Amino acid sequence: MSAVKKGKEPHSESNYQIMNESGASLLIVEDDPHMGMLLQENLKMAGFRTILAKDGMEGISKYREGDFDLCLLDIMLPKKDGMEVAEDIRVINPQMPFIFITARTMSVDRIKGFKVGCDDYITKPFELEELILRVKAVLNRTHGPIHQGIEQMMLGKFEFNLTERLLSLKNKVITLSTKEAQLLWLLAINSNEAVSRHDMLRHVWGTDNYFVSKSMDVYLTKVRKYLKSDPNITLKNIHGYGYKLEVV
Repeated sequence: MSAVKKGKEPHSESNYQIMNESGASLLIVEDDPHMGMLLQENLKMAGFRTILAKDGMEGISKYREGDFDLCLLDIMLPKKDGMEVAEDIRVINPQMPFIFITARTMSVDRIKGFKVGCDDYITKPFELEELILRVKAVLNRTHGPIHQGIEQMMLGKFEFNLTERLLSLKNKVITLSTKEAQLLWLLAINSNEAVSRHDMLRHVWGTDNYFVSKSMDVYLTKVRKYLKSDPNITLKNIHGYGYKLEVV
């Protein structure tokens, strides 16, 4: 039986008209080549950036190399099963959301999946539209407004499009990384108010460990450089607390 239910064509525009591009980055760990390709292509069409791994060990390796917002894990994987992959990922980042994709239907397996800490669980066969809706729901629940559809604002003289990750001023357009865009958005919606390091790390990375905190400072240094074209915008480091984006 196909892992994807028959019915609507998976590439039909109507399947995705309710979806907004989020720019979120997904790690897909699926050993079936056809299923992996189908998931990757359709999730890309829905506006996500995707990386595909074909076994559990490769999944862990790809996760360590990347910058992901959510993981989609098949349970029956070679080398290391999906539940073991989830446990290893949660050691690296205790707040990383993930969804299990599996052919297992027994309630004991679903219970075990939730005990491991999965955010959702979808059983093959399924419709791709349902999976995409579940992905969006988990992202909205775990990351808040950062992933809630198209977001755009004027920031001083800049036009900032969160969905496209574009920061524009006159004829100059800067494409931000996902984390740069998320950090700038969080600061912008709280402009002229201090945002704690803890809140920034939890909203954008889902964790506040020391090593991620140092990485965040690197991203913010780049953001500060991008904003220099408008002298009415200042990104300030509030010693011992966090950051504040001052907009005159």
